[in-house]
Amino acid sequence: MRIAGLAQLEDVLSQPSEADVAAMAALDGDLLILGVAGKMGPSLARRARRAADAAGKPKRITGVSRFSSPETRQFLEECGIETIAADMADPDSLARLPEADNVIFMAGRKFGSTGAEHLTWGMNVFLPGLVASRYRRSRIVAFSSGNVYPLMPLERGGATEATPPDPVGEYAQSALGRERMFEYFSSLHGTPAAILRLNYAIDLRYGVLLDVGLKVFERRPVNLEMGHANAIWQGDANSVCLRAFALCSSPPAVLNLTGPETISIRWLARRFGDRFGVDPVYEGTESSTALLNNASRCHRLFGYPSVTLEQMIEWVADWIGMGGTTLNKPTHFEARDGKF
Repeated sequence: MRIAGLAQLEDVLSQPSEADVAAMAALDGDLLILGVAGKMGPSLARRARRAADAAGKPKRITGVSRFSSPETRQFLEECGIETIAADMADPDSLARLPEADNVIFMAGRKFGSTGAEHLTWGMNVFLPGLVASRYRRSRIVAFSSGNVYPLMPLERGGATEATPPDPVGEYAQSALGRERMFEYFSSLHGTPAAILRLNYAIDLRYGVLLDVGLKVFERRPVNLEMGHANAIWQGDANSVCLRAFALCSSPPAVLNLTGPETISIRWLARRFGDRFGVDPVYEGTESSTALLNNASRCHRLFGYPSVTLEQMIEWVADWIGMGGTTLNKPTHFEARDGKF
C-alpha cells in the first residue's frame, strides 16, 4: 500500500485495531484528552472515536488545547470529537473543564527549551501537578519520554523500566519532573495512572525516519554522533495509549513505548539512499552509547507494532519523493547534550 495524501494518512493513522475496539468497549466512562492538538493528539482522538463507535459504546470524547490552529479544531469536530479551547496552566480554566473518568495527558514542551527553561518547567512540571490534582478521581494515562533515561551502552539493548532515570539536560529533567508529579498525586489520592515513556513516534510528516530521509534526499550530511535510535509508528503508539488504561494503578505503572529495533542511523541512511539512488553523506562518528529504549515489556503485553520498520521506511521514502507536506519540526535526535 502507498499512502498518497493527507486524507489517506489520517485514515491509516486513526484506523482502530480489534484490540482498540475491545479496549474501548471495556472502558467505562467518558474520555478527556488534554493537549489534543499536538503531533499525535488528533489521530489519537479520532482512533478513540472510531474504536468506541465500532464497539457500540456511547462515549463522550473531548479534546482540550489552546487550538492555535483553527484547522485542527475543525478537523476534530468533523470527526465527532468535542473540543474546548483552554489555557490549562490557568487553574481557573482547568477547573472549568468537564469531569471525566478517563484522562489522557499529552501536553508538553521540548523544543525551544534552551534559553526559555522556565517555560519548559512550567509546562512539564507545574501543569502536570495541576492536572493530577484536578483529576484525582480519574484514571490517567500520561505521556512521558525515554529522555528520562541516561545514554545507554549499545550492548545493553536499551533502558528498561528498571533502569534508574538519569536525565541529561533540563528538558529531560523536566520530563522526569512531570512523572514525579503524577506519582506524587497518585500517592496522595490513590489516583490510578500509567506513564508511557515514548521515543520516538513517527508518521510521514515528522520523526527520525523523515529527518534522516530528507537529509539523504537533499544530499545533506547525516550526523552519526547519535548513531542509533528507536522508532514506532504513531498509530501503534496511540493504540498502546488507549489500551494502557487497563494498566492504571497506584503507584503509577511505567511502560516503555517504542519499536523493537535498535536502528543504526548509518544503515537507515543507506536504506534511503538505495530508495533514492543517492550515496549518503555522513558527518561525525558513532558513539558507543545512545538514547535507547527497551520496550520488550510493552510488546509482551500488547504485541509487536502492526507497522514494521521496513514499511515505515517505504512509506516515508515515497512521501519524500512525491513532495509530501511536513510539519517542519526536526526531532533533533542527534543531540547528546540534552539541549533542545
